[in-house]
Amino acid sequence: MTGLLGPAEIRDLAARLGVAPTKRLGQNFVHDPNTVRRIVTTAGLASNDVVLEVGPGLGSLTLALLPVAAHVHAVEIDPVLAAALPETAIRHAGPAAARLSVHRADALRVTAGQLADPAPTALVANLPYNVAVPVVLHLLAELPTLRHGLVMVQKEVADRLVAGPGSRVYGVPSVKLAWYARVRAAGRVPPNVFWPVPNVDSGLVAFTRREPPGAGGSRSRVFAVVDAAFAQRRKTLRAALAGWAGGGDRAAAVLTAAGVDPGARGESLTVEQFAAIAASAPAITRDGQ
Repeated sequence: MTGLLGPAEIRDLAARLGVAPTKRLGQNFVHDPNTVRRIVTTAGLASNDVVLEVGPGLGSLTLALLPVAAHVHAVEIDPVLAAALPETAIRHAGPAAARLSVHRADALRVTAGQLADPAPTALVANLPYNVAVPVVLHLLAELPTLRHGLVMVQKEVADRLVAGPGSRVYGVPSVKLAWYARVRAAGRVPPNVFWPVPNVDSGLVAFTRREPPGAGGSRSRVFAVVDAAFAQRRKTLRAALAGWAGGGDRAAAVLTAAGVDPGARGESLTVEQFAAIAASAPAITRDGQ
C-alpha cells in the first residue's frame, strides 16, 4: 500500500478543508499508516470483496482499502468530508480511486438500494463511538450480502459486542450481534493513533455472518424478548418477561416450554435460548395456557 496519510498529511488536509473534528459526529481521525494496514490485514479481505466503510473522514482507511478490494462504498454524513474524499483518493491511490463510490448519507438510515451495484460483502470501518452499535446492527439487518467485517470501536463497546453469557458486560448488543454473526475480539488500538486523541482505548471486533439461530422466531420477536429480558436485568426471567408475555404465569409457561429455567436471568442465556423462547410463545398461545 502506498500513499497513506500520516499525521502531517492529516492535519494539512484538514486545514485545507477547514475541518475540525467534532464530538457531535464522534470524529476521531486515524493518522497512523501502520494502524490502517493492520486493520486491512486483520479484516481478511479477498480480492473480490466489496467493502462498505462508514465514516471515512479524511480517507486514512479508505486509501488502505482501495488497493485490496474490488470496490469500496464510503458512507460519510459530513458534506465537506464526503465532497473531498474522491479527490483525496485520486491524489493518493491513483488508478485504484476508480473503485471508490462516496455516499453522503447517514449510516443509520442508509438502504441496500443506495449501496447496490456492486452490493457490499464486507464491512470495514472506524466507527464513531456514539453510534457504533446501532450502525452495525442496522447494516447487518439492511444488507444481507454482508458476509463478514471488522470494525474499530471504543474498547468498552468492543468488550460488550464480543461478551458471552455470564459476563458482566454481556447484554443487548452482545445477543443481537450474535443473532447475526459469529464474533471475536481482534485486538486493541491505543489512543495515540487518532487525532484528536481520545481518552479511551479502541478495540477491533471481527464478525462472520451465520444463519440465525432458532427454527421459529423472527428477528423482531427474538429481539423483543432480548429487550424485555435486559430492561430489568437483575430480575428473574419470569418477572422480566411478564410484560412481554402477558403475565408472570404466562412467561413461566413460555420459558418452561423453551427449556429455560423461569428463575434464570437474561445475562445467563445464549442467543439460541432467546430464540427458543420467542419460538415457544405462539405454541403456548395456541394451547391456551
